[in-house]
Amino acid sequence: MSRVPLEMTRNIGIMAHIDAGKTTTTERILYYTGVTYKIGEVHDGTAVMDWMVQEQERGITITSAATTCFWKDHRINIIDTPGHVDFTIEVERSLRVLDGAVAVFDAVAGVEPQSETVWRQANKYQVPRIAFMNKMDRVGADFFMSVKTMVDRLGAHPVPIQIPIGAEEKFAGCVDLVKMKSIQYDDETLGARYVEDAIPDGLVPQAREYREKMIEALSDIDENIMEKFLNGEEVTEQEIKVALRKGAVNLKLTPVICGTAFKNKGVQLLLDAIVDYLPSPLEVPPVVGISPQNNSEVVRKASEGEPFSALAFKVMTDPFVGQLTFIRVYSGVLSAGSYVYNSTKDVKERVGRLLRMHANKREEIKEVAAGDIAAAVGLKSTLTGDTLCDEKVPVVLESIEFPEPVISVAIEPKTKADQEKLSQSLAKLAQEDPSFRVSFNEETGQTIISGMGELHLEIIVDRLVREFNVGANVGKPQVAYRETIKAPAKAEGKFVRQSGGRGQYGHVYVNLEPLEPGKGFEFANKIVGGTIPREYIPAVEKGIKEAMDSGVLAGYPVVDVKATLYDGSYHEVDSSEMAFKIAGSMAFKDGVKKAKPVLLEPIMNVEVVTPEGYMGDVMGDLNSRRGKIQSMEKRGNAQIIRAEVPLSEMFGYATDLRSKTQGRATYTMQFSHYEDVPKGIADSIIAKVKGE
Repeated sequence: MSRVPLEMTRNIGIMAHIDAGKTTTTERILYYTGVTYKIGEVHDGTAVMDWMVQEQERGITITSAATTCFWKDHRINIIDTPGHVDFTIEVERSLRVLDGAVAVFDAVAGVEPQSETVWRQANKYQVPRIAFMNKMDRVGADFFMSVKTMVDRLGAHPVPIQIPIGAEEKFAGCVDLVKMKSIQYDDETLGARYVEDAIPDGLVPQAREYREKMIEALSDIDENIMEKFLNGEEVTEQEIKVALRKGAVNLKLTPVICGTAFKNKGVQLLLDAIVDYLPSPLEVPPVVGISPQNNSEVVRKASEGEPFSALAFKVMTDPFVGQLTFIRVYSGVLSAGSYVYNSTKDVKERVGRLLRMHANKREEIKEVAAGDIAAAVGLKSTLTGDTLCDEKVPVVLESIEFPEPVISVAIEPKTKADQEKLSQSLAKLAQEDPSFRVSFNEETGQTIISGMGELHLEIIVDRLVREFNVGANVGKPQVAYRETIKAPAKAEGKFVRQSGGRGQYGHVYVNLEPLEPGKGFEFANKIVGGTIPREYIPAVEKGIKEAMDSGVLAGYPVVDVKATLYDGSYHEVDSSEMAFKIAGSMAFKDGVKKAKPVLLEPIMNVEVVTPEGYMGDVMGDLNSRRGKIQSMEKRGNAQIIRAEVPLSEMFGYATDLRSKTQGRATYTMQFSHYEDVPKGIADSIIAKVKGE
């Protein structure tokens, strides 16, 4: 296929709150751009983007599949992002490689809690956006209220470039404020055809008012428009489009359009807006990385003439071709069959084949160039967030940061035959998803899997059964507690074995101090005068790190501690790295006992949206779960309660909330921080662990 010029390429994501109609919108885009012939419906589980079985059953999107489609000679690469809070990792990962995004909102509810999370993530990665007010045909749809919620809840600067004609079941189309024409959809062709016409008389005053507001917003961006606006002169369609594009690309404003994807109204205009107002790879700042040779900053421009660089943003196991690595190419060209250098892991890899993915079908391509997205087959060591580049001019692009998992469950194979398959399958899943961890508890002999929430782990277990045919029993969810210290303490660790033959001798003095929450671990070496030879010092640090994996109170990992090695002694013959590692570990364990150790628990930000009538019950319930109410806010006829609640108290909350509010309240939950566990509760947790 001939190459599409870079300025005619769009790499976009479609982001939304769960159920705002994102997958349906994506489906319609694929339908109108001629990729799918049957419109997939989320309701009946046949949507093209939702291609894992679990997604089709649950009607939510879990993995971001990258799909290519064409509209008006432009190539649009769409990365589908999940909207459920347990999958924010997928969203972060896709935003990192996008140039622009479409934010889909439900015109009945406006901005919802999960939209706020995704919007903040898009701000973090400076992704230009356009907003699509979807579900205009639903009862209670209110375009202007929804636009206002973008200001109130997101602090955004929305600029409507359309206003709706009618609403709810009378929604017929929209007024295009750029052309000042009405666009009415033809119901007989399922909205595939639309008619441009004069604006209905009744809507002319409102259309003029909103066009004026749009031009006023654009006059801040373009001086030429400001002059015309102040002099009462007419601004041309072309001038408006140029200014809207400039404003959107520079994150100064968000163009807003409306429609109903389910009824096929507004999707072609959404495609026009993607082409008109979202940036090409040439219009976003060039990617910046670090040279692994000298740590200097390196810039890679979006050009085929530059050295090759790309970021792996998704690893998937495909039943037909094995491991697929989705990459976003930032500079240069990559050909199938060539070798690349993984600068993150410092290994060379061979790209066997390159595929352009269409949600669940694949097209083999010979090469992929700057600004494009493709899936590579044959990369063995590359994981999400790794940089691939030209070995002669290496670069490490900014990696993607992954949050720590907050919930764990023990998992065991149902039969002996499943044992080996289980560990292989879990390793594959952990490769695909860095927010999912697998560990082995030596003491109990259990395999522990950890993730971002109950739904996250449910889906992992589900995939084990379906994709890998592994039967597994799952224990009750366990909270990822941590331990830390509250006071400084000095400690000595001495490991001596001298009984015939070569002995062992390691002796250290360590000072432990608490660090600020979230700082992790720091090690300082203050040895002077060679009381411990230099080559043994890394072994002491290693011993301390290993001891941190299991704390003194209940065996949970120890965090936020600084260890300073300040003295010790050694033996000319008997000392070894092993001996100093053990001595370091002994000193740490001894020191922690003296340093007022405490148990920490994960605290979650919980946001509940509930009808007012159930507010008392919901708040009472949160208080009984040791929740601290942070704020309350009225939103329409609902109340939003924000609270901080320990994760250990949140198991089964979904079911309880449903029964308390007859299924009318919803909630979202995200990890916030770690906090000390109250003494009484800590004692019972410790007793339980010790008693097992």
